[in-house]
Amino acid sequence: MRVSALKARNQRMVLVLLAIAALLGAGLLAAWALRSEASYFYLPAEILAHPPKPDQEVRLGGMVRRGSLHTLADGVTVAFDVTDGKVRVPVRFTGIVPSLFVEGSGVVAQGHMEAGAAGHDLFVATQLLAKHDEKYVPREMASMSAKEAHDLVEHTQ
Repeated sequence: MRVSALKARNQRMVLVLLAIAALLGAGLLAAWALRSEASYFYLPAEILAHPPKPDQEVRLGGMVRRGSLHTLADGVTVAFDVTDGKVRVPVRFTGIVPSLFVEGSGVVAQGHMEAGAAGHDLFVATQLLAKHDEKYVPREMASMSAKEAHDLVEHTQ
């Protein structure tokens, strides 16, 4: 009688240990997978104070400094500064910019740091995400009354 009670207790202990080992293994696999895919987010002051490795993919977020946005001679590369109000980081991006991307707007640029001209750090963006303010209204809904917009939203859900 006593031997069977120990066996049942040992069996439960083995099951609990196996469950803990499985959870620990799943957590380690998830952390390992995220390590290679995650990109860190920096503000301009942070990226200048603690720059990432030159080939490390990161995200830089801030505001497009007014008066800094211009298109280079090739016609597809734009240069601008991202600022947090304290410091600025020069950014270059080659490609089609989002329609909401304008001076003074929020932006998140994904890319990496490079040594630019005259030894200044340069952020080379591979992707731009433009942010709009909380007053944004889609073009299709701009001429609608509040009730018409509400009815349209209700109809599409």
